[in-house]
Amino acid sequence: MRYDSEPKGQWMGKILVVDDDPDMQKLILTALQADGHAVVQALDPAEGLALLASEPVDVVITDFMMPKMNGVEFLERLHLDHRDQKCIMITGYGTTDAIVGALREQVCDFLPKPFTIAELRGAVSSALAASSTPEIEVVSARPEWIELRVPCRLSAVPLVQRLLLQLKGDLPQGTRDSIALAFREMLNNAIEYGGKLDPKKFVTVSYLRLKRAILYRIKDPGEGFIMERLEHAAVTNPSDNLLRHTVIREQRGLRGGGFGILITRHFDHRPARG
Repeated sequence: MRYDSEPKGQWMGKILVVDDDPDMQKLILTALQADGHAVVQALDPAEGLALLASEPVDVVITDFMMPKMNGVEFLERLHLDHRDQKCIMITGYGTTDAIVGALREQVCDFLPKPFTIAELRGAVSSALAASSTPEIEVVSARPEWIELRVPCRLSAVPLVQRLLLQLKGDLPQGTRDSIALAFREMLNNAIEYGGKLDPKKFVTVSYLRLKRAILYRIKDPGEGFIMERLEHAAVTNPSDNLLRHTVIREQRGLRGGGFGILITRHFDHRPARG
C-alpha cells in the first residue's frame, strides 16, 4: 500500500489511481497534484479495493489491462460496495470488452491512450462536477453490433461519442474526425429536440460493423420534423447567407451548433478497411 503526500492547503478532490504501470502512475500523480488534488495510488486492483474499504475518495481512475483482474472486473467488484463511486477508465486497448464493460459499469469518462494532460484534467474536473453519471443501458454487446439506450442528457454525449469511435479504430484519422463531428451534432440534436432534454426519455444509439462499412444509427423519441422549417439548422441556410442559422439560434437562446444534418449530408462515405 502506498500513499503519496497530499498538496499543502485545501485540495480540490481525492483521487485514487489504480494502475500497475509506475510511469503512468507518476504522470497522473504529477498532473493532478499540480491542480491541487490529493492522490492515492494502488499498483493493482486488490490494493485499490483495500484502500477504498478504509477511506472514501471522490474519483477512481483505473487502467483496463492489469494482472489478475482487469479494469472492468475491478469496477464490478468496486460497485458492489460503492455503487455511486465516480470512475474513469484509461486503456490502450479499444476492444469491445473494454468499451462495453466501461459503459455497463457507468464510468464518467473513458480515456484511450495516449491521452493528453489536458484530457486527463478535463475528465477529472467533469467527474468531480457531475451530480451523477448518465445511466446508459447496453442493449447489445456483440462486437459487430452494439446498441445503447442513452438518457436524454447532454452530459452523456461526449462519453458515448468517445467510446463508440474507439471501436475498430483502423479508419484514417480524417475520416474518424468527420464521423466524430457528425455523430456529436446528431446525438446532441436527438437529445435536445427529439428528447426535449427529458432524462426519463431515451435515445437509441446503434453501431453496426459490416464488412465494408460502418453504420451509426440514432433514433430519438420525437415526432419528426419538416426540413424546410428548420431555420435554426445550417442545412436550410440560403446560399447568400451561410450563417443565417447562427443568428436565429442566438435569438432563440439555443446552444451553438446546428450543423448536424449538413455535416452528415456532406460526409465522405469511404468504405471501411478490414
